[in-house]
Amino acid sequence: MPLPVFFLLILGVLSRPVFAEQLTLERLYADPALEGRAPRALEYAPDGSRVTFLKNREDDYERYDLWEYHIAAGKTQLLVDSQALVDGPEELSDEEKARRERQRIYGRGIMEYVWAEDSRSILFPLAGDVYRFDLDDGQVLRVTDTDAFETDVRTSPGGRYVSFIRDQDIYVVDLVQGGERRLTHDGGGPIKNGMAEFVAQEEMGRLTGYWWSPDERHLAFIQVDESPVDQVVRSEIYADRIATIEQRYPAAGRPNVTVKLGIIEVETQKLRWLDIGSEKDIYLPRVAWANSSQLSYQWQSRNQQRLDLRLLDLDGGRQKTLLTESHDTWVNLHDDLHFFSEGDCFIWSSEREGFRHLYLYSLRDGLVRPLTSGDWSVDELSGVDEDAGLVYFTGRYDTPLERHLYRVPLESSDTPTRITRREGMHAITMASDGATYLDRFSFLTQPPQVSLHEASGALLAEVEANAIDEDHPLYPYHDDLITPVLGTLDSEDGPTLYWRLYRPANFDENKRYPVVQYVYGGPGVQVVNTGWHGLFQQYLAQQGFVVFSIDNRGSNHRGKAFEDPIYKQMGHPEVADQVKGTEFLRSLDYVDPDRIAIYGHSYGGYMALMCLFQAGEYYRAGVSGAPVTDWGLYDTHYTERYMGTPERDAEAYEASSVFPYVDQLEDPLLLYHGMADDNVLFTNSTRLMSALQDSGKPFELMTYPGKKHSIRGKATRLHLYSMISDFFVRHLQSPTAGGGDGG
Repeated sequence: MPLPVFFLLILGVLSRPVFAEQLTLERLYADPALEGRAPRALEYAPDGSRVTFLKNREDDYERYDLWEYHIAAGKTQLLVDSQALVDGPEELSDEEKARRERQRIYGRGIMEYVWAEDSRSILFPLAGDVYRFDLDDGQVLRVTDTDAFETDVRTSPGGRYVSFIRDQDIYVVDLVQGGERRLTHDGGGPIKNGMAEFVAQEEMGRLTGYWWSPDERHLAFIQVDESPVDQVVRSEIYADRIATIEQRYPAAGRPNVTVKLGIIEVETQKLRWLDIGSEKDIYLPRVAWANSSQLSYQWQSRNQQRLDLRLLDLDGGRQKTLLTESHDTWVNLHDDLHFFSEGDCFIWSSEREGFRHLYLYSLRDGLVRPLTSGDWSVDELSGVDEDAGLVYFTGRYDTPLERHLYRVPLESSDTPTRITRREGMHAITMASDGATYLDRFSFLTQPPQVSLHEASGALLAEVEANAIDEDHPLYPYHDDLITPVLGTLDSEDGPTLYWRLYRPANFDENKRYPVVQYVYGGPGVQVVNTGWHGLFQQYLAQQGFVVFSIDNRGSNHRGKAFEDPIYKQMGHPEVADQVKGTEFLRSLDYVDPDRIAIYGHSYGGYMALMCLFQAGEYYRAGVSGAPVTDWGLYDTHYTERYMGTPERDAEAYEASSVFPYVDQLEDPLLLYHGMADDNVLFTNSTRLMSALQDSGKPFELMTYPGKKHSIRGKATRLHLYSMISDFFVRHLQSPTAGGGDGG
């Protein structure tokens, strides 16, 4: 859905001075670390000998190359120079452009890769073809050379096959006997084999539609039939042309794709379809092999109030339901399923007790025991050391504002042992044997760092120290970084709300300052934590603004009861909590209560509108980027999870759209949107433009030709953030912006 706070990570690219020295656009883009960037796509080799990652080129921040850190040698080196393979522009298929937008990966060169199980080679797609890098001789082999576009490249577990999707069918290349083989033959038009449908990519976090069995004899795949989905004809407006796009977009309440789950035997190409039930209006959010003879899949009802974990035995075709999750609002998806290599146990996470926790199950006997419990949430399962009987996970045991790595024993439900020590946010990649882990760490004043650790937490090496020393591009400005203050408030219904506040540079408690209140507000996201949040909020504070954020009910990592108030009530409890935060701001002696603006993108853009329209007396101005304005225009899986359907819940949809409240707008509004947005469709903004005009409400508008939901591009970003900053200056700091004596 709608982009979260990470949309702000590179908002420090404005033309004015940010800190003591002039920070130019050219300097920023020459030094990606200044934006807080760290290597992406961190992966262990299967044998744990090295760590690979994608890194920006120094001469072209948008192009990525493949690098490694060799653990034994303690050495970092370039493995594959993408520009040496393909120089110049790369033409992507429309399907791949959409897939990358869903993945939120942007740039050129090597954008994803996969290890062979023998740890001797790495596969990656580049410019529509498939390449294989051999670590033994350092050579790159071109696996395919076609006019077609190959994507979703894999290697089979035994390393014999390379698989990929071409023209909506599954292909394999036999690396032992040679030759290419087409495994499915009916892909094309609305039929897609081995591919994830739109809502699977955008909302379920599933970007593939096929899975190798551990013995590489079989390949499970989903076949998608898009023919039931409404074919929307929309215009993507570019600088020099208008493209008419026919997109199958499953809007809330409308038909979804139909899905089939099949298993194909690679050698014989014998195909069989699984019986997934008579109900066709369902989702298949996850598929995973338990072992070479058993396939699991997750079956989700259309209303998302039921989720089954089912298991198929290939021998005999018997199926059974291992467990069922249900809730009277919705059941959140997760990736916390781990089948043990020996025995019949598996680990699963559930929110059945109100907070996400880990549980140990038996394939034969069901629930064995909970592994974690309490009024705090597990973030995700990180790894399992089966030999030592230890389970590793990230979670919020100590505080909702930090993410740490913990471990618990399999044999009991002990208090978790915390492994990471530094205050901040830790994103963990665990080695398959559980012996070591990679830690992508950040703090309020520390951009992301990557380090390698023993499972005990002991530091082995800095993979990307990103230390702000004299050689770091942030060093000249580091002394001027403002450390935000964190605090709490009680919401209308009792739950604690967390907030973050940046005081302006050269803060004088005797002055009164204008405020920019940044909001996201939607489910699945947390804005307020102790991690690095980029430079734009720092920039605004340097310009004399108080910068404030508060996480309202409905946001993430606080348990199910904290999320549920938005069920069929979107845009109401969130607004009440944002207003609670604004009331707190108005109580501060150094805040000018008449100069508070609200700003957000995506769900945050929706929230900015709802706050301005429903509680305009609290705000002087607002900026809304790429907003949903009517939930009937958004997709099925996201919207129906929280809102039901427009047919059954028409009153809820009406109350949660912005249009009943348009007449209440009395404040300056800046609206912006990408004109090729295929996620939050541009129609959301054109409908709002028309409604505002019909109501005689003036507003400022900026549209971006050819831009998608994330509005990428160096020059475009500079324009966008300069415009937003100027808007705040005009309406909050100019002599006519309101009362007050500071800022």
